[in-house]
Amino acid sequence: MLDHLNRVVADRKGADPATSYTAKLFAKGPNKIAQKVGEEATEVVIAAVAEGRDSVVTESADLLYHLSVLWAQTGVTPDEVWAELARRFGTSGLDEKASRTPG
Repeated sequence: MLDHLNRVVADRKGADPATSYTAKLFAKGPNKIAQKVGEEATEVVIAAVAEGRDSVVTESADLLYHLSVLWAQTGVTPDEVWAELARRFGTSGLDEKASRTPG
């Protein structure tokens, strides 16, 4: 499903902003897209602590969608993200975080 979503989002990059919410986001640029990702992440957190399971599901879907738009805007492919997750698999989260260079 995520791969399909990412393909659809990428296809909408050149669409008419008057007829596509995704195209409208692209037209507003990376700052607005990043802001939307932040807003959706906050909504997931609020749903988790105050609204319950159904809201977490709905807000998570919104977050994944907006993250997909951000990836397409910045030229990140889902395969790159999946490869990074695969690279980390089997490594302690604490060890992985400690190995990152400050940036």
